[in-house]
Amino acid sequence: MQWIHLTDEEQLKQIITKSGVKPQVIFKHSTRCSISSVAYQRLQKAQQPDGLDFYYLDLLAHRPLSNKVAEVFDVHHESPQVLVIKNGKCVFDESHLGISMMDIIDSANAA
Repeated sequence: MQWIHLTDEEQLKQIITKSGVKPQVIFKHSTRCSISSVAYQRLQKAQQPDGLDFYYLDLLAHRPLSNKVAEVFDVHHESPQVLVIKNGKCVFDESHLGISMMDIIDSANAA
């Protein structure tokens, strides 16, 4: 898995712009949470699909940015959490052990 580390609001603007061309995925991870670690490992072990960019957001290091993600995409903050962004909008979000690569791919490919 090739992660792009999400560390500032400028990148968030780029994600919105890039999502008009191809879906973008944001994974919000708490390094202190065992459930978050399980979700992270599941994604790490899965084959990264073509046509998606994957962003890793460390919640503990970048809490204000995590709150901004929730605000911009109008989702309730959870940890861990995955969001799929298409055409500037969140088309899928899931949290905890509900996070799966198959669901990410399905939502990214949905019309």
